[in-house]
Amino acid sequence: MDDLTFNGFLITPDQSLQNRVLAFWSAPPVSWKIFTGASEIMQDILGDLPDILVCGMCNTEMNGARIAGILKSENIYSRIPVLLCVTPDDLDSTFSPGQSVVDDYFVLSGSDQDFKQRIELTIRRARRSQDSNPLTRLPGNTSIINCLQGCIDRREFFSMGYCDLDFFKSFNDKYGFARGDEILMMTARLIVNTLRLLSPDNYFVGHIGGDDFIFVLPANLAEEACQKIIASFDRIVPQFYDAEDRQKGGIISKDRQGALRSFPFMALSIAVVSNHGCKLTHVGEASHIAMALKKKAKETPTSCYVLDMRTSI
Repeated sequence: MDDLTFNGFLITPDQSLQNRVLAFWSAPPVSWKIFTGASEIMQDILGDLPDILVCGMCNTEMNGARIAGILKSENIYSRIPVLLCVTPDDLDSTFSPGQSVVDDYFVLSGSDQDFKQRIELTIRRARRSQDSNPLTRLPGNTSIINCLQGCIDRREFFSMGYCDLDFFKSFNDKYGFARGDEILMMTARLIVNTLRLLSPDNYFVGHIGGDDFIFVLPANLAEEACQKIIASFDRIVPQFYDAEDRQKGGIISKDRQGALRSFPFMALSIAVVSNHGCKLTHVGEASHIAMALKKKAKETPTSCYVLDMRTSI
């Protein structure tokens, strides 16, 4: 937990609560702003969104639960995690966890170490939730970048698979977004389940957005993963088409220019970038190579994968 960097706001007139927070974090890479009143924090929060807001129940203007309610009612502030500090008496009288809008609470009779861990867990949970794709719940771009850069920094021989659905737009136009979402959910589960079987302790799957996915696993398993993912995808995807279209082997839908034409079943293109000789130094290099390979893969109308065969960069 020591590597966690964040900017926190603490609102309480209670000096002992202020001291508990500052005992763990009094210098960068963690910073705290301490407020004793609600009016102060409402002005500051406009220009400096914190990573967490820690509130005491006792306040000269309003209690922490009331402050949390105000913030959570505003779209721009609703994603800020709020940790409410309560006493055992608060639990018995003024605070009901089941009816509160706060993200978590801590009973002040608990240990300092528990208090520190509760704050850190609240921040990490919020960051995972904010980064995840709302449909598939897979990690988003921040987690993808962190995963890839971590592999590069550790000089691992890994492979990254960039997955892209072909003819997805025409399917959406024909059947609607709800059916399209079912395809995305199926693809996400398929990739995760395949990698979990191949490399249960060492894999990562992320959702860039739309119909683009990323997976990372040991380089020696990349080709087998691609083969299994594509085989499963091609077997399953026809089931999402109406019976009449399954018999025809495709659909009539609009192209990007708005003209009607025939489209085959959706296909899956995978561009695989490998860290040959551990020569990658930045995520941007992997992305650049993946884009070139993706263009090559999409030249084939059926599902396929293209492996990165370079030996230097």
